Amino acid sequence: MTRVRNILLTLLLVYSTNAIYAQERLEIQWLTFEQLEDSLAKQPKKVFIDFYTDWCTYCKKMDKKVFTKTDVINAISEDYYAVRMDAESKDSVTFEGQVFSNRLASQKRSGIHDLALLLGQRDGQFVPPTMLVLNEDFKILDRKFEYLYSEKLLSWLGGFD
Repeated sequence: MTRVRNILLTLLLVYSTNAIYAQERLEIQWLTFEQLEDSLAKQPKKVFIDFYTDWCTYCKKMDKKVFTKTDVINAISEDYYAVRMDAESKDSVTFEGQVFSNRLASQKRSGIHDLALLLGQRDGQFVPPTMLVLNEDFKILDRKFEYLYSEKLLSWLGGFD
């Protein structure tokens, strides 16, 4: 009887530990541009923006291999408001009183959203992944147009203190 009780207690402990761990798993708290505007009004902070597309292999790889790492999550969460947007979104976005949309979208093509073009194009083109760091006044400090390993991303993000 004691042995069965010990086994049951052990199983209960393992199950409880796994349940607690699952609840405490960290994630980046991605904001929309509308949420960002409210957050910046309450408390100014630097901004990290990730523009992605559904077809971008490197974007998906960053989702799985970089944005899930505890040190990356902590660095972004502590020092930045994080905004994430599908660059091919057809949704209208209102930011600072201006409405942005995807004017290039058609029935045959997704097009690139005006916000992604405004903030994230290089040499007249938008190519994902595109990441930006902006200061508290929403001025662009730097942009990256490539896959960044966690170490490289952390080094880049740490350079804006």
